[in-house]
Amino acid sequence: MIQLSSQNFPHASGVYFFKDENNAILYIGKAKNLKNRLSSYFFSSDYKVIELLKAATDIEFIVTSNEIEALFLEAQLIKQHQPTFNRLLKAGNPYIYIYFSTEKIPSISIVRIKKKQGQYFGPFLTKRDAQIVVEYLKKSLQLNICNKKIESGCLQYHINICSGSCKNDFDLESYKLRLDIARQILDNQYEQAMALLDEQIHISNVQLNFERSAHLAMYQQHLQAIIKILQTLQTTKLTHLKDFAMQATLLHQKKNIEISSNIELLSNLKKRLELKKIPYTIDCFDISHMQSQSMVGSCVRFLNGRPDKKNFRHFDIKSITQQNDCAALIEIVTRRYKKSENFPDLIIIDGGKGQLNATAHLAGPAEIISIAKGDHRKIGAETIFFPDHHKIIPVDIHQACDRLLLEIRDYAHHFAIEFHRKKQKITSKK
Repeated sequence: MIQLSSQNFPHASGVYFFKDENNAILYIGKAKNLKNRLSSYFFSSDYKVIELLKAATDIEFIVTSNEIEALFLEAQLIKQHQPTFNRLLKAGNPYIYIYFSTEKIPSISIVRIKKKQGQYFGPFLTKRDAQIVVEYLKKSLQLNICNKKIESGCLQYHINICSGSCKNDFDLESYKLRLDIARQILDNQYEQAMALLDEQIHISNVQLNFERSAHLAMYQQHLQAIIKILQTLQTTKLTHLKDFAMQATLLHQKKNIEISSNIELLSNLKKRLELKKIPYTIDCFDISHMQSQSMVGSCVRFLNGRPDKKNFRHFDIKSITQQNDCAALIEIVTRRYKKSENFPDLIIIDGGKGQLNATAHLAGPAEIISIAKGDHRKIGAETIFFPDHHKIIPVDIHQACDRLLLEIRDYAHHFAIEFHRKKQKITSKK
């Protein structure tokens, strides 16, 4: 567990990295103030933060010029490294988008899912990040849609915030023009946006519509300011990314070493169990109940020697009501492998000969073993059984491949118990 304090971190914006003992990145975050943000981790009661601190052994950081630059850098690095604890950019988490609708009076808003016809920009990391962009565009380009109906326009219209949709003579074409400029800004088409404004100012001057020209010139000034900000951020961002490239290469090499080490471990497991091939994917099943009540099952999957949590599964036992671990295992193994592509290289059953005999015929193309419980601190106290009834070997905790088997078995056991406790709580409330 990490023992660092945050006293050496600067009062500056930046990106920070939590790393484990192998120097692999566990989590990447951004901060307006690194010292304040990192200090908060050490006083958090959030269980996710506590788990992160348990796994981390080091913190590193990169100072940026401002918070927006930190935002860009954070997004780039998360996509590049896909850290374990960063859930936001992983599958299953909805991203944030800026959405332009296709209504008679189009609007600009923030959404999580692309489900309506229109134009989307993003994704953004958080709703707040998208809100900052939308609010700035609405204010600088006068894009707020007002639900009021006031002939002379609402107060916000007279201070150049509301688009004027509240007025009877709402200038829809001018509003759509400004909306197009907002789209071009989000699409990095700054020159096209500036050219469009120049053209419209020229047309207004020819038509002697100097009031419109003045408004367009104001938007042009805003656009010039936006372009300068974005160009500065882009230049600074690229500089920091170049500085980080060497570190990224080293981390990539470190990750390759870790993968190679796991493959060596799995190769030793293949020899240890006399398997036909290296077990890159391993599933383990377990049953949990309390006096036959709230019977549940679990299946955990390890990929390349590491937990593959997106492929963990819970099961409610449906076919039996009395305690029968063998029948319960038959049910959940059958349900887990309804699709042939779901089979792993190796299946582990938490149990002895009886449990293994009951499920061996369901293993399909996978190889299968079982582990009988015992005192795993003692050599030989736990036993590995094989479908060949004459083949039995004791678990040796001094061998890394045997410790991996116990780790996977324990994962399945705790995963089943966790689900069982949740069911019991639900049942007790009824």
